[in-house]
Amino acid sequence: QVQLVESGGGLVQAGGSLRLSCAASGRTFSRYAMGWFRQAPGKEREFVAAISRSGGTTYYVDSVKGRFTISRDNTKNTVFLQMNGLKPEDTAVYYCAASSSITAQRLGVFSYSVAAMDYWGKGTLVTVSS
Repeated sequence: QVQLVESGGGLVQAGGSLRLSCAASGRTFSRYAMGWFRQAPGKEREFVAAISRSGGTTYYVDSVKGRFTISRDNTKNTVFLQMNGLKPEDTAVYYCAASSSITAQRLGVFSYSVAAMDYWGKGTLVTVSS
């Protein structure tokens, strides 16, 4: 069993930055590819970014490329999402998720297969004011 706890959300002005963290329990963190998703009010949950088990491969949705950076520290069982150049449309609850089945070569699966996620966090709210 893995528990995921997100933190780092808050209120920021457009153009600002936030760094989200997702801390995982257990000793098997490095066995999971990790992803960030978000859900804006009244909208479906959408994929944001993913990172392979080793951290060597990343994958992003087009709308955040060049602004967001996903990274991980396997010694601290934590995955991060650095968000720069925030826009009001980035406002959402941000969730992290873990997948034991997705390999580095297939990180794109995060973008279309919620069923491939083994664990989810409860989310952290990011609000970007204009």
